Amino acid sequence: MEENKKILILCGGKFAFKTLQLLAHEKFLYAIGIGKGSEMIVDALEREAEDNNMAFQSFPNKKSMSEMKKWIYSIQPDYIFSISFPFLLSEEVLSYGHEKFINFHPGPLPEYRGVMPIFEVLKNQESQTAICAHFMNDHFDKGNIIFNDPVVIDEGDTYGKLTVKLSKRMSHVVLNVANMIQFGSKIPSAIQDESVAYYYEKPQFSDTYINWKKMNASEIVSLVNACNPWNIGADASLMGEQVKIIRATVHSVSHYNTAVGTIIEINEDSINVACLDNEQIAIEIMSTDEGIMTIKHWNIKENLIGKIFN
Repeated sequence: MEENKKILILCGGKFAFKTLQLLAHEKFLYAIGIGKGSEMIVDALEREAEDNNMAFQSFPNKKSMSEMKKWIYSIQPDYIFSISFPFLLSEEVLSYGHEKFINFHPGPLPEYRGVMPIFEVLKNQESQTAICAHFMNDHFDKGNIIFNDPVVIDEGDTYGKLTVKLSKRMSHVVLNVANMIQFGSKIPSAIQDESVAYYYEKPQFSDTYINWKKMNASEIVSLVNACNPWNIGADASLMGEQVKIIRATVHSVSHYNTAVGTIIEINEDSINVACLDNEQIAIEIMSTDEGIMTIKHWNIKENLIGKIFN
């Protein structure tokens, strides 16, 4: 029986763990490289690699990337797969082999290039996202596309929920590509359509801040979900205090043209706030200077009805 292809996985942390486990089980995993990993994750992967007689290398910063070419040539993998690896690979590294480097991007390409497509698809209220397998070149997310594997975004999905869902699907997508290179003579691919391409920079504070005067209720809830848990929640200001809204839902009651951002009602489970288009949101969990808590446990020291978020 023909030996399995030897695959080196370059990853950025625990998002790739399920893929590493599955490829190891299927006898494809040959080596692991991690970039910018926490000390705990690096140590865990290094021990796992050592226990399974696999090559391992940590690339904690851009400077350390100068060692990558030498390392790859020393271990001689058949293919190099990348899953959320944080550094761009240079032409010198990529010269190891034509179509030997394949990236698995957690968002549809070319529409969602960038470092955090999970945030962007949720913020933009997409009904589905994708895992895109594509060949790598010396530009982020621009190599020829092998395929986009669609993933449904369910109502109420947060950044955390969607990340877990994509991590599980990623393992099967990567295994499918591993089988393609194992049993196929050539992997088909297509040039990316630049007319629909967009690159999203890493979100800044302005991207996570609720604009009450421009965002309707569903847009605010989508932003809240997109910020949970990586940013703790969506940013807002109430009575001069910076707060983060962690969980909110659209409240299907009109507010009769109250000024947007105004607190209309406080009940046991939520703070109801006026939004654009005569809509409301019900805020259920917030983070304040007092900590993260449900509204039921939030120490409301004064009557906030009529106060305005901005």
